[in-house]
Amino acid sequence: MSTATATADTSLLGGDGPLVRAYRWVRTNPWVSLLGAPVAIAALSLLLYMWVTTQDLGSIETDALRAELIRGQLLEHLQLTGVSTVFVIAIAIPLGIFVTRPSARRLSTLIQGVASSGQAIPAYGLLVLLAITFGTNFRSAVIALIVYSILPVLRNTMVGLQQVDTSTIEAARGMGMTKQQVLRKIELPLAVPVILAGIRTALVINVGTAALAFLIGGGGLGETINTGLKLQRDVVIVVGAAMTALVALSVDWIAALVQRTLTPRGLS
Repeated sequence: MSTATATADTSLLGGDGPLVRAYRWVRTNPWVSLLGAPVAIAALSLLLYMWVTTQDLGSIETDALRAELIRGQLLEHLQLTGVSTVFVIAIAIPLGIFVTRPSARRLSTLIQGVASSGQAIPAYGLLVLLAITFGTNFRSAVIALIVYSILPVLRNTMVGLQQVDTSTIEAARGMGMTKQQVLRKIELPLAVPVILAGIRTALVINVGTAALAFLIGGGGLGETINTGLKLQRDVVIVVGAAMTALVALSVDWIAALVQRTLTPRGLS
């Protein structure tokens, strides 16, 4: 953080008082914010539960919000997110490594353009196209999520590798390391923070987009939202939307924790 930014931050907090010292302590201890996230998520979950219990639920709402039904949809949502993200990582990171090699750099623009086309198509349209091609099932929903979220991981892998100092690579080569050793021991470790940030973005994108998977038989929490819309039950809509948001927050926190853990010392 620059001196000017730090000065501006502390001036907003009123000089060098307790708030400023607390702010500086949080800034120098990133684990504090990471540990505070689950507390906030748990508090929001409790508030949602308490709010629902205060509502006058009819038989329709009670049936739509059955615990086993919500649990099943939550599991489907997590499966959609997890499976699609694993495939995104398996495809995007090797592809990003490939296009940053000198022999393949001329293909980088083309490959990025193809990857960008997934987000250029509206999510609803992409789901429909894949449903027509592969049918209405879990597989079609996973493919849609892969296409929609592959760009952040691919782009961040490329950026992370491209920002490695050329002189560092040349020094390693001068020490007798092979290209594969330079990639494995120098380039990838230095690119880890940027790559993990892309994976974190892809996870959050997948959680949000998975709410539409019910349209093509993929299941997920979108079914609860759709039920509430069809039956015009606001409580059901709020529960489905709030749970999707809580899943996104939880996934983002876990990804931040993993990112913090895997980032090499000195780069965090």
